[in-house]
Amino acid sequence: MTATPADAGAAVGRPTSALPVDDPALAASLATGLERVDALLRERVDHDDPFVAEASGHLLAAGGKRFRPLLTLLAAHLGPRGVTDEVVAAAAAVELTHLASLYHDDVMDEADVRRGVVSANARYGASTAILVGDLLFGTASSMVADLGPEAVKIQADTFVRLCSGQIRDDRPTPPGVDPVGHYLGVLADKTGVLIATAARYGAMFSGADAGAVEVMRNYGELLGVAFQLADDILDITSEADASGKAPGTDLREGVDTLATLDIRAAADPADAELLGLLDRDLRADDAAHARALELVRAHPALDRARDYTRGVAEQARSVLAPLPDGPVVGALAALAAGSVDRVG
Repeated sequence: MTATPADAGAAVGRPTSALPVDDPALAASLATGLERVDALLRERVDHDDPFVAEASGHLLAAGGKRFRPLLTLLAAHLGPRGVTDEVVAAAAAVELTHLASLYHDDVMDEADVRRGVVSANARYGASTAILVGDLLFGTASSMVADLGPEAVKIQADTFVRLCSGQIRDDRPTPPGVDPVGHYLGVLADKTGVLIATAARYGAMFSGADAGAVEVMRNYGELLGVAFQLADDILDITSEADASGKAPGTDLREGVDTLATLDIRAAADPADAELLGLLDRDLRADDAAHARALELVRAHPALDRARDYTRGVAEQARSVLAPLPDGPVVGALAALAAGSVDRVG
């Protein structure tokens, strides 16, 4: 990345990274827009009841990249009206939807840490974390309702796909269904759709034409899939990070990703040991888990997964072709290119 929209490294409640932007004026506009989004987020998660306010603001205060609202703000620079109040509200609603999903994800995963702090379910209990997630979904929906019926329909459809993706992600591939196709469909639903909505809202509420809005929807979904594919690879290749997430979590939980699906499909006799480990319950067997992680890291399937991820990122970049060249499209293209080989 080059210039960043905001100089906001480690401050609590502020983004920890930003989009690749070379143009100083665009970077300044994004920084100002993000300040407006953050102010609105803090206002909307507040509550008369101090406990509800604290629990609702728990993950917001922990920081995060604010990637989705930043994408909304960036896409807004494609339209003649730019970053309007509606764009800011839409960006905040998308981030609240994302935060709500994190509360629910952590309950499902029984996670102890999120964004470097104790998870909401560990701190407040699973029932409270679920209810706070519901509260944040409701708050996001209320904000979207003020943006008009089309925005409400988009939000509702996004929510349905997000939830259905999470449900399918928690279950085995149905019999007779291609496992890779199923996996990619889950990624599009559980990750791609909300990023698509973030980009779509930005173009839509800045007055961009229908063609540009559709380009951003397509771009956002492909970008989201590329990001999730890259995250799945990072889960294999990274060491324990500052957030407390240990490597090989998917392996330990028996969750197949592109690399392990490739290994299973090949059914190479040379992979007999690894295939046996993939079929075992690794949750309580640290030695077997470490060995499985070692074998996957050394396997050619991991490079093939990287190549596939680069291909999806290139698809995201290529759909930008109808848009006029300039700093905004340059940043979007750089974001797609950089989504694959990042380290965190």
